[in-house]
Amino acid sequence: MTIDELLTTTRSVRKRLDLTRPVPLELVRECLEISLQAPTGGNRQGWHWIVVTDPDLRKAIGDYYARSWNTYYGSGSSAASLYAADPERVKIQERVSSSAAYLGEHMGDVPVLVIGCISTPGGLPEGNQAGLWGSLLPAAWSYMLAARARGLGTAWTTLHLAYESEISELLGIPGNVRQGVLLPTAYYTGDTFRPAPRQPLDEVLHLDRW
Repeated sequence: MTIDELLTTTRSVRKRLDLTRPVPLELVRECLEISLQAPTGGNRQGWHWIVVTDPDLRKAIGDYYARSWNTYYGSGSSAASLYAADPERVKIQERVSSSAAYLGEHMGDVPVLVIGCISTPGGLPEGNQAGLWGSLLPAAWSYMLAARARGLGTAWTTLHLAYESEISELLGIPGNVRQGVLLPTAYYTGDTFRPAPRQPLDEVLHLDRW
């Protein structure tokens, strides 16, 4: 596929993750090797990647994730609750929420869970933390792009962070390393990915001033 096609059709895959087909670790390593080429502040490269394939560990993480999803959905702030005044957008939001609910039920069944982390030797900075997370999140997106190019589906989620301490203890993650994103990874079923509906550019573009 072209670069533009890759960039515009890499979607969060949830219901279409193949939960029965094993994913070779070497394929995951290829995607992570590409992710390490992403920019990072001061060239610190403080990222760490936890690749979880052990069924018991995946189930434990999935249980925490399900608890977090249920709390999130019950709060009324999930995708299905947004844009109620826009009938067309409501349909999209309902599909997103249904897809997210499916992942909430099946996170522990996904064959590979990748957790992107970053070193925080002095703890989390006060105020705007864009400098810190900006050194991890581009690499995570690169991983998702590389996975898409290899026939793998992923989904960007941070709901597990409600139980970050518990998951860190489960996986032996040091206290000075913080989790930033969870990327469930599996082969996907079907291949009908296309650009998603988005706001018109002119509604969000500001030239010189707001």
